[in-house]
Amino acid sequence: MSDSGFLALFLVGLLGGTHCVGMCGGIVGALSMGGPARLTLHLAYNFGRILSYATAGALVGALGGLSLALSGQLPLRLALYVLANLMLIALGFYLMGVTRALAFTERIGQNLWRRIQPLTRRFVPARTPLQAFPLGLLWGWLPCGLVYSALATALTSGSAEKGALLMLAFGLGTLPNLLLAGYLLARLKHLVQQPVVRLVAGLLVAGFGVWGLIGAWRLLQVT
Repeated sequence: MSDSGFLALFLVGLLGGTHCVGMCGGIVGALSMGGPARLTLHLAYNFGRILSYATAGALVGALGGLSLALSGQLPLRLALYVLANLMLIALGFYLMGVTRALAFTERIGQNLWRRIQPLTRRFVPARTPLQAFPLGLLWGWLPCGLVYSALATALTSGSAEKGALLMLAFGLGTLPNLLLAGYLLARLKHLVQQPVVRLVAGLLVAGFGVWGLIGAWRLLQVT
């Protein structure tokens, strides 16, 4: 995966905000009770959430790197690369409004989430950053098609470090929407929901995926 993956995942996180607010909106709304003084709670929660994304990225990046090292074969490398670019195309369609494009991925983590969800009750309601941070850590494992699709990109990174950085880029992209959801600052939220903005971003992200597939096809032709 080229460095364009960082930009693609940041855009996916930023412009997939409607999905993020839908998944995390209840928790964010609870943190918002009390007004702007709750900024530290929002920051602690989101730091924990993004840290979980980066941890997951490191794990799948290391797994992808290990698989490639053990196989040492071009077919596996190409398969992972094609998978990541197909997921980028799916993400692009999602941004353009094909909301069911990622639904199938959310079934993957349901068993894990059933074990994690009861732990979140210990920190609700979160009244201090020390409660909000672990709540974010746990909520970061909520089954989410956007997250899983981003992880498919991290899988091809070849290392734990790059996988973590890719998911960090995605997590930072999600941050403005969730902070805006907490404080109801509608201007940027309105902007990222504009059909033209979402269409352009979706085409850009899908374009990264198509370009990657073209590169894979060229490599296959050479070998």
